[in-house]
Amino acid sequence: MAETSIEWTDATWNPVAGCTVLTAGCTNCYAMRMAARLDAMGLDKYAGLTRKSGGRAVWTGRVRLDAKSLEAPQAWKKPRKVFVNSMSDLFHPKVPKTFVLQVWRVMKETPRHTYQILTKRPETMVEMLSDSRFSVLPNVWLGTSVEDSRVLSRLDALRAVPAAVRFVSFEPLIGSVAAGDLSSIDWAIVGGESGPRAREMKPEWVEEIEAMCQRAGTAFFFKQWGGKNKKAAGRLLHGRTYDAMPPALRM
Repeated sequence: MAETSIEWTDATWNPVAGCTVLTAGCTNCYAMRMAARLDAMGLDKYAGLTRKSGGRAVWTGRVRLDAKSLEAPQAWKKPRKVFVNSMSDLFHPKVPKTFVLQVWRVMKETPRHTYQILTKRPETMVEMLSDSRFSVLPNVWLGTSVEDSRVLSRLDALRAVPAAVRFVSFEPLIGSVAAGDLSSIDWAIVGGESGPRAREMKPEWVEEIEAMCQRAGTAFFFKQWGGKNKKAAGRLLHGRTYDAMPPALRM
């Protein structure tokens, strides 16, 4: 477990490491840069997961299962919001169902924690979770990433997922998603890309999503404007912060 500065969670848990570039939202993935740094520091878990291309680190497509980390949440006494696999995708085709079932078992045995699982492969998630061995856990939130209109079909797949809470991360938001439908989706996170190669996020794209959330009754969380200096850009929208959480965590 690693404490994290990600605004919408408390900690990360990575029983899987490594991934594959899939769509435009993956181009400048922070996890690729982080994996390369961890490899350079000598962490075996991240060895060979990235390669240099065009002066930057990119995924090689290798995926590593970390069975030793599976039981880690059992030791965390304080309840936490836990982002599962911030350095990978639990529903990557190289992650076997048997391993995902082990992750499910740990989450079921630790109901004090709230687990947040984000994937760019919601169709795989739907197919896998249709197996009766995967129960709908009230402490597990299932989400997908949508970066622009080209992948809006992920929202339809997400709606088909059996879940206590469904959420979408519009990060990095690199295009308008105004044609999307947030019905039956509990929570939306919006954020601009950050880092040295950050692409622009237009304010009107954010406002479109805020309006979509209001129409659908979806909780709206504005994470950041992003850019090369995300701290300087901040996370104020209309002069205030938007930190809404889904009903499961509302007080």
